[in-house]
Amino acid sequence: MIGRLNHVAIAVPDLEAAASRYRDRLGATVSPPQDEPEHGVRVVFVELPNTKIELLHPLGENSPIAGFLAKNPAGGIHHLCFEVEDIRAAREQLEAGGARVLGDGEPKIGAHGKPVLFLHPKDFDGTLIELEEV
Repeated sequence: MIGRLNHVAIAVPDLEAAASRYRDRLGATVSPPQDEPEHGVRVVFVELPNTKIELLHPLGENSPIAGFLAKNPAGGIHHLCFEVEDIRAAREQLEAGGARVLGDGEPKIGAHGKPVLFLHPKDFDGTLIELEEV
């Protein structure tokens, strides 16, 4: 079911400074910022040859990333995103095995314009997992 690692998401307190570090210090290709209001985040993608890094910053005070940064003011790894071919089939298989899907369980459109779901971190060794249909 699980495919390749699509991205590692890192919550950052200053999106512009974080993007600059990857672009200017490491020489990475960095996307322009994009707002994702449905998810409460502003994101930048750092393109790598084998995957991406998603830099996340809160979009408003009610953003889940604001809560994460309140607990981790310097930022940190927020989630891992894996690709799946059929997100609804993956959801059914995971739920049948006891995994909990966050939210209402219905896929939402993510930053890449594709359906995504999040899985409870307590079911995956303390790591929030995002699934993205490809």
